[in-house]
Amino acid sequence: MTLRSPAFDEGGPIPATCGYKKGNFSPPLVWSLPPAGTRSFALLVEDPDARGWVHWIAWNIPFTASGMAQGAPASAQLSDGTRQGLNDFGKIGYGGPCPPSGIHRYTFRLMAVDMLLDLPAGSERYDLMKAIDHHVLEETRLTGTYSADR
Repeated sequence: MTLRSPAFDEGGPIPATCGYKKGNFSPPLVWSLPPAGTRSFALLVEDPDARGWVHWIAWNIPFTASGMAQGAPASAQLSDGTRQGLNDFGKIGYGGPCPPSGIHRYTFRLMAVDMLLDLPAGSERYDLMKAIDHHVLEETRLTGTYSADR
């Protein structure tokens, strides 16, 4: 399983419009076919340079999905059943890069999960990680960078 974005390359800069103060649009994501037995996907976006600051968590993304469009709505539940959680900005949905200084890395982790999660929308990273423990069939990552100078 692979994960990529039409908006930026692995290790490359994330577009300014995806930044928290410059539009706050989630980047488009595209992934390959998941392993057999996948029932849903979970997505976690973190800044490892800011002690794992959570920028986005989503789960119950349909196993038939092959990506997410740019600008995911900041709703607790999307029309396709995807649920979104609380980011470290204290908001539901995507919260874009906003490094205080320098260049930070942002890791997009897509996990193929063998079940639908009975986890309420608005849950936090800890809740998601506990719910998917021993249920992740495969994981893939995409890392982008964002500069405070933007």
